[in-house]
Amino acid sequence: MPSDTPPIVLTFGLSDPTGASGLQADLMTLASMGCHGVSVLTGYTVRDSASCDEVTGLDPEVVATQARMLLEDMPIAAFKVGAATRAEVVSAIAEVVADYDDIPLILAPDFTLDDEHVLAADELREAIADLLAPQTTLLVADHATLLALAQPDGDAEAPSLDAAISHLLSQGCEYILSTETGTHRLVNTLFSDDGQLRQDMWDRGPHRIMGLTDTLGAAIAALLANGQDPAEAVREAQEYLYQAMRSAFRPGMGAYLPDRFFWARSSEEDTPLGSAKDAPPGEARH
Repeated sequence: MPSDTPPIVLTFGLSDPTGASGLQADLMTLASMGCHGVSVLTGYTVRDSASCDEVTGLDPEVVATQARMLLEDMPIAAFKVGAATRAEVVSAIAEVVADYDDIPLILAPDFTLDDEHVLAADELREAIADLLAPQTTLLVADHATLLALAQPDGDAEAPSLDAAISHLLSQGCEYILSTETGTHRLVNTLFSDDGQLRQDMWDRGPHRIMGLTDTLGAAIAALLANGQDPAEAVREAQEYLYQAMRSAFRPGMGAYLPDRFFWARSSEEDTPLGSAKDAPPGEARH
């Protein structure tokens, strides 16, 4: 690849016409972080900033064909996988990325577009847990998603969060960034086989902001594509997300959106994330 070509990241996900999440959010984040984003559509949503009315998935073969054409044409530096609609689509993605096991894979699954939609189906969770998670370099997920992936069929007693994380790591996932949105603060904790590597927290703003997981996942993918190690990528991606959240805007009548190009409109130097850069793991405060 010519030296003047930015790192290329391939992202799989849904189309979100609001730009809040999905492929549109990924492409904006990747561009803002100095990468060229290429995308594989898994389906599309009919939604606005307040609610989602419809989710339609694409045929698995169409998903796989999109990816293989790009991979045969361009040197991909990282994968990011977001929302898929069906287990068969997850299987198609897993089969494609298995042929490129030297490329970092960021997995940021989303089961929350519509509580009654197939995105919450057991078969989808099982496919992600069995086929994608074991290939994953770094999984970004909230507590509920981690528990669902560790016990996807929902039949047995739900594991503890620590047991769920240990199980997913034992299956082959290299790193897990566990995200938690409390009443007053956000808490992100990074785990590997070595245990907890770092924990970052900062006060939560007053507004509902869409697209945080996709933005964080895409930012991590961009940094891995630029050659950073996972722990450093997680730290810097959170710095980016924090600034994007501080500059969040409300384009419609619903949720706020992160400003992924906050730096292009900044009139003064933004304050970085507390002492995260220098704080030891488990003690970072934002």
